[in-house]
This record gives sequence, C-alpha cells and structure tokens, in this order.
Amino acid sequence: MQYRRLGKSGLQLSVLSFGSWVSFHKQIDDKRAEELMSYAYDQGVNFFDNAEVYALGESEKMMGRVLKKKKWDRTSYCVSSKVYFGWRGTDNKPNQTGLSRKHIIEACNEALQRLQVDYLDLFFCHRADKQTPIEETVFAMNTLIQQGKILYWGCSEWSAVEIMEAHRVAAEYKLMGPTMEQPQYNLFEREKIEKEYMDVYRTVGLGTTIWSPLACGLLSGKYLETIPKNSRLTMKGFEWLAERWLTKEKLDKAKKLNKLALDLQISLPQLSIAWCIHNPHVSTAILGATKKPQLVETIASLDILPKLTPEVIEKIEKIMHNKPVLPQF
Repeated sequence: MQYRRLGKSGLQLSVLSFGSWVSFHKQIDDKRAEELMSYAYDQGVNFFDNAEVYALGESEKMMGRVLKKKKWDRTSYCVSSKVYFGWRGTDNKPNQTGLSRKHIIEACNEALQRLQVDYLDLFFCHRADKQTPIEETVFAMNTLIQQGKILYWGCSEWSAVEIMEAHRVAAEYKLMGPTMEQPQYNLFEREKIEKEYMDVYRTVGLGTTIWSPLACGLLSGKYLETIPKNSRLTMKGFEWLAERWLTKEKLDKAKKLNKLALDLQISLPQLSIAWCIHNPHVSTAILGATKKPQLVETIASLDILPKLTPEVIEKIEKIMHNKPVLPQF
C-alpha cells in the first residue's frame, strides 16, 4: 500500500481507503462488514470513513462494533465522521442539524459513542451551513481539537471560497483551519479537484479524501448492459442517483472506457480508480464494497498505476472530453 500526507499536515493516509456509505446496515451485516474491513486493514488500508447521517447512525454503530471486536492498535488506523445532516432523518428538530456549535459538539460526542472510540482522527463538515457564521464553526471545531476529541477537521463539498474564508477566520484568531476536503471525484466529476481548488492547494494546502471514484457504481461495469436488481442505483431512496448517472451519454462513455480497460488487460473499476489516484492532489480514494471480491479487485488498482502512461491518459481524455480548462495568466 502507498501512503500520502493529508495536504500540508503530518498525517499519512493510505492512498486507498474504505467507506461505509450506502453499504453498511443497508446492504451488508456485521459479519460481512468485519470481513471487508479486515481485508482492507490487512492490505494496508489505514483510513475508514463514516458519517452521522449514513444509515441514520447505524453505519457508525456497525463500524464501531467491528473496531471493538478486532482490537486493532488504535494508533494504526484513522476513522472519521461527518456533521451536518443529523441522524434522525425526518424527525430532526432544530439544533439537530447544521454546523452550529451545539450540533457540532453533540454530533461529535454521539459519533464517538457509536464508533466506540475515544477520538476521531478526521471530522468533516458534511456540507456548508449558510445559516451559521463561519466563525462559530471554526471555533467549535477547535474546541474539539483542544479537548482531544478530534485531531483534524475539514469539510465536504465546500467551495474554494468557503474553504478560504474558514482559513481567514482561523488565521485571524490563530486557530486551525480545515485540513481536508471530501469532494466527489471521478472520470465524470472533475471541476473541484482539477480546477476550483488549485489555488487552495498552492496557498493554505488541502488534503482530499475523494468519494465515489466509480461514479456511484456506473464505472463498476455492472450497468453496461442491464440494470441489475438490488444494486445501489435501484435501491429505494436512491432513485436520484439512477436519474443522474444512467444516461445514454454516460453509459456510452463507460462502454468505451471498458473497451480501453480490456485492451490493457485490466477491469473498468481498476482503470477508473487508478486514474483518480494518479492525480497527486488526491490524498486517498474511498472505496466501497458489499462483497470481498469487489474489494480485492479495487485495491489491486494500485498495482496497475504503471499502465497509465501518457498515451493511455490521452486516450481516456479523448473518450471523456471533459478536462477542466484552467484560466490563463
């Protein structure tokens, strides 16, 4: 396994990590979760990603049960949670969502209980809160750092402007700004990582723990001919994903990418994930899986990086035709 530093911090994350969105509690049970996390850990994965809203808290509880059972050295792995949406769904009351000091502090304490750990290595603001002053959010995160409940804080799907505003506040009050961002990044979603954040990398620094490297399963290969039952894009409550991803244009590109992968004697998922981590601004790519063979295949993506020659990258660009255009100075 390879490791990369998280932005300008000293923390090192495995370039491939393991997450629980959709799968934990909804698609797999404790036994399968333990099997997958154990395999990932044995392969050198040292970061496990979670959030309060995943399965309305049940995902964190499942991961917590596995971590307690495995009794891995706590210093050997990193675990995260995210705060914003709350975990009570439609029963959320005022102050049980957002990035107020109250919700941030209480959400962290609840995540620690569910995950059965003493501290979180990474704690993300799952979205930006337009109703809460950024000063309040920055101070709340630093309170948690001072209490030893979190080590690093960051954001997910924030704009570059929002990230820099948080750093402005942190600098003014001599506090820690956001160390990392968790954006979507894959062959179809490229703007934030490859364009919007460029000045952030260059100035304050930014680690990225990218999600959905397989475009919510579109690049897994399972949708190239038919839409299998019981797949992520057919699950109740995730119809919006199917509407977004299962379009003729995207499927046509996925089929062309699959042909290129076959020519390289690798799989479409391996090509897609290797392409993501080929970007040096990606600190780690979060993998998901419901079966061990899926995880075996995707973790092997690291081994095929040498196949991504300039010529192969150019072929990918010709298929995708969506490389962000950077401003000229």
